[in-house]
Amino acid sequence: GLSNGKISSVSAAESPLTSALMFTAGVTGNLVALVILGLHKKDNRSHVSLFHILVTGLLVTDLAGTLLISPVVLTAYARGRSLKALDLCQYCAFAMAFFGLASMLILFAMAVERCLSLSHPYFYQRHTSKRCGIVAVSAAYAFCVLFCLLPQWGFGENTQYCPGTWCFIRLSSPARAHLAYSVLYAALMLVLIVSILICNLSVFVNLCLMCRRQSARRGSTLPGTRRRDRFPHSEEANHLVLLVIMTVIFVVCSVPLTVRAFIGAIVPDNEHMRDLTALRCLSFNSIIDPWIFIILNTSVVKKGLARILCCKISSRKQEMQIATSNIRTETIKQDVIWDRQS
Repeated sequence: GLSNGKISSVSAAESPLTSALMFTAGVTGNLVALVILGLHKKDNRSHVSLFHILVTGLLVTDLAGTLLISPVVLTAYARGRSLKALDLCQYCAFAMAFFGLASMLILFAMAVERCLSLSHPYFYQRHTSKRCGIVAVSAAYAFCVLFCLLPQWGFGENTQYCPGTWCFIRLSSPARAHLAYSVLYAALMLVLIVSILICNLSVFVNLCLMCRRQSARRGSTLPGTRRRDRFPHSEEANHLVLLVIMTVIFVVCSVPLTVRAFIGAIVPDNEHMRDLTALRCLSFNSIIDPWIFIILNTSVVKKGLARILCCKISSRKQEMQIATSNIRTETIKQDVIWDRQS
């Protein structure tokens, strides 16, 4: 079966090409993204934000996950032996569960940071610092280590998936304790997903309000000052877009696993191929994230996002203001004509 832990060899027909490409893309993308972040910090040493600290933590986590998991898979292919036979199954299962959950927790911290910075700016300025980012990442790591070690202490079970190169939490088990652990892991992921979506919605609403207020103020400023304030919230807009796209990617990559865990607990179907597909989806997140960061950090994309989010958001209000102004003008003209006729 596809989750048979007794498999001891990897078929020669199985190709390591996909795993090798995933490894190359993951390492290259994360390294390039970290270099971009490093250059940003060098140019703006006194303006490095808490958000950038958290982004760095996410990229480092994704890079570490790729470096610590993919070589194990490639070793199994190269030696023609399964992870179980190589005594690496428990390690691989722990690493995959750890990095999947750690990335989600850091993404949640990023969403909370953006939400606080726009919804409660006074509290944010008084009580947050770059040190908070280090504390948040460290706390996420500590929690994930303890949570993902529970199967080693009898609560939960790890298993091997075909073709013998993947190991992860067993999503359906006759033992209640093991089943409860897989459901708990899935429930935690689901709670984080919903929380991140709520934070992102709050950020979007507050950014819309800020852009509209700024648009109203620009209407009363001198023409010479308008160009400087053309995109006053472009940085916040860029952060929001990065956060939203990363969230969408993580939701797409993690929801299949969450759904399979709940199915395994409620109505087990023994569709191990679907479990394997969900597991592979989860591994794609750390590969896609850095490339999204790289693309969004090009100057052309940044200007485009600023133009879209900081101008389009307030376009409807401006149209209404123009319409109202035209109505008032026509009313005044009619009054003048009426007075003259009188």
